[in-house]
Amino acid sequence: MPSRPDAPQPGVLGSTRRRSLILPVAAALTSGSLPALAQPRSGASRPGAGQRAPTGPAPTPANTPLGPFDTIARQAFIIDADTDAVLLEKNADERMPPSSMSKLMTMYVVFSMLKEGRLKLDQELPVSERAWRMQGSKMFVQIGSTVPVEALIRGVIVQSGNDACIVLAEGISGSEQQFAELLNEKGKQIGLTDSTFRNATGWPDPEHRMTCRDLARVARRIINDFPEYYKYYNERSFTWNGISQENRNPALARVPGADGLKTGHTEEAGYGLTASAKRGDRRLIVVFNGLPTMRARGEESERLLEWGFREFENVVLFRAADVIEEVPVHLGDRRTVPLVGGKDVVVTLPRQWRQRLQARVKYEAPIAAPVLKGQELGRLEVSGQGVPNLSLPLLAGADVDRLGLVARIPAVIGRWFGS
Repeated sequence: MPSRPDAPQPGVLGSTRRRSLILPVAAALTSGSLPALAQPRSGASRPGAGQRAPTGPAPTPANTPLGPFDTIARQAFIIDADTDAVLLEKNADERMPPSSMSKLMTMYVVFSMLKEGRLKLDQELPVSERAWRMQGSKMFVQIGSTVPVEALIRGVIVQSGNDACIVLAEGISGSEQQFAELLNEKGKQIGLTDSTFRNATGWPDPEHRMTCRDLARVARRIINDFPEYYKYYNERSFTWNGISQENRNPALARVPGADGLKTGHTEEAGYGLTASAKRGDRRLIVVFNGLPTMRARGEESERLLEWGFREFENVVLFRAADVIEEVPVHLGDRRTVPLVGGKDVVVTLPRQWRQRLQARVKYEAPIAAPVLKGQELGRLEVSGQGVPNLSLPLLAGADVDRLGLVARIPAVIGRWFGS
């Protein structure tokens, strides 16, 4: 039977006592095999015969619930897309040049307008001379022509076309400068706290900056808000104007379950990647930047995603309708009210440390009637070594009406003498 460390204290009529219930969640979890800690896959980062390892900075550690983990990335961040648990971070809030990874925000705006009916996939947008002359990675649109929005989307996502970005920006806002203002406005709306946009492409600009954490937020919003358009990120090649180009995302070919999102590279930024992979019910998002070569980017994408899937798992603590505790009710037409989570409570845990999980239920008792179903009555607090601290609301699982006047009199007298 669960222990109650805070024993009821005697008091006067109407006094309230705080109750805290520690739940033996860890003992109820099914144990599993314990994989090796934070080790790269055998041979995953070794050069092949006759090949030289990529030159670059010596690996330095990132922070993880399992302890330090080396990566040559200057910035890195891994989250579980469903629980938002942070699995790894290294300079995750450092403002950095995102290069073409900032095209994720450009696509978020485009997808938003499609969903609102302000753009159509078959709508044709004109190609200006400025778009045609744009350098860097290109879709190779032709000056004076028009291009369907869907083709432009594929040109941005698969081919990383700077020219396609400008066609979209000019078609939506009239100019790339005005479109950048729209990016800043939309970024604030979706919770980007450390991002500033000066163009639609990620072209080098000293004020165009994002963080790994913000890139992960954009990626997660694209996946969750626009599942009907997210499919474009998994296309392996696209042909326009007779020129076929392969998707630059190395995770698509190297990591089982990978289905997006976007690479980036400039001389200042190095090689970067925002990627996502799904296996079963789990989805991870990884963001890193500052790698020395394309090859290193591919190897690090595989190593970090495999590590995240191997070393962590998602555990259901409670289902939405599970009764976590019965709470006494004062002057109600029933003596107790059930506490429920209202939704499935899922946490991401390191596999070998899940037995250290603790869950504590806190509430005031007794609860004064009336009580409405769905009313917040307490909190579920989850903690433990290697476990992200969580505080979740607990709700009344039923209505409890207040007793009538005649019925309240003996209840009040009984409680007074009982106290």
